[in-house]
Amino acid sequence: MSEKVKLSLLDKYLPVWIGLSMGFGIFLGYFAPNFSVWLDQIRIDTVSLPIALGLLWMMYPVLAKVKYEKLGEVTKDWKVFSFTLFINWVIAPFFMFGLAKLLLHNYPEYQIGLILVGIAPCIAMVLIWNLLAGGDNEKAAILVAINSIFQIFFYSIYAYFLISSSINITMWDVAKNVLFYLGIPLAAGFLTRIILTRVKGYEWYDQKFIKKLGPTALLGLLFTIVIMFAMQGEKIIAQPLDILLIAIPLTLFFIVMFALSFISSWLLKFKYKDTITIAFTGSSNNFELAIAVAVSVFGISSKQALATTVGPLVEVPILLGLVYLAKWLKNKMFKDEVISLEKMTQPTTTTKVDSE
Repeated sequence: MSEKVKLSLLDKYLPVWIGLSMGFGIFLGYFAPNFSVWLDQIRIDTVSLPIALGLLWMMYPVLAKVKYEKLGEVTKDWKVFSFTLFINWVIAPFFMFGLAKLLLHNYPEYQIGLILVGIAPCIAMVLIWNLLAGGDNEKAAILVAINSIFQIFFYSIYAYFLISSSINITMWDVAKNVLFYLGIPLAAGFLTRIILTRVKGYEWYDQKFIKKLGPTALLGLLFTIVIMFAMQGEKIIAQPLDILLIAIPLTLFFIVMFALSFISSWLLKFKYKDTITIAFTGSSNNFELAIAVAVSVFGISSKQALATTVGPLVEVPILLGLVYLAKWLKNKMFKDEVISLEKMTQPTTTTKVDSE
């Protein structure tokens, strides 16, 4: 039986919807500049409510889908999980920090924006890339939960130590936004699963509730993208050279981190599914959280916010291309595994011998 992934219409043409959402957001930001000003005024303290709505809408279904009861399985396959966390929290943040300092040394505000992106491992879109490339969906979901928890505790610490030398910022300035934008959907997702599985059972929860709730996460993602690009649309069109400048280190980050994660996992003799999960988790970022923090701390019109907004503009096409590259590499670098799986899934045939 060949391994095929059945995708909904929304999933199948996701890059198209994301591209259209980006374009629509830029259109709104450029031709209706007062719209972005109005959006920025809808806030409580430093929390932008439009972005908060998009993030909560996008992350809640993802975090409600996570099988928290299986977090104990981390110990069963500790090599994969520990290596992924090493890539996410030791290599990636400092690699992005180095790229920002090296390539944007004359642009300290853009540096800060990229650093905010680099310290946030992806917890939403990574599930799509992993699914499309044929990774381990269960492990990817567990990593989403782990990285969500890590971001709540460590994102503000990383941000403070990596950017406080170039700007006056307190750890609480970042932490309160992380707690709001990420803590709320994580707690809501966890409680939803714990309560509803006890009341209705796991089968109802996974087969009915999540199947209806899950697709709404992508709608939340598209809404968030429209809002993010509407807030920076005028600048994106007015400053194309700056966008290109920001895109260079981002492009290097995504490609190098994918290559490093993929090749390292292959050398460690991980299976293809595990390699894919590690590679995409290590090379993608939670740009939504980075944008939310940048807008809340530095303002909607800041260069820091602009730099974070360029993140998805670069990440989506590159990681989509890496999905196809990964599927091609599967037949080259995991040939024995592919052959073994094909043999296992081939139907057995029996020859009937008639005796006379």
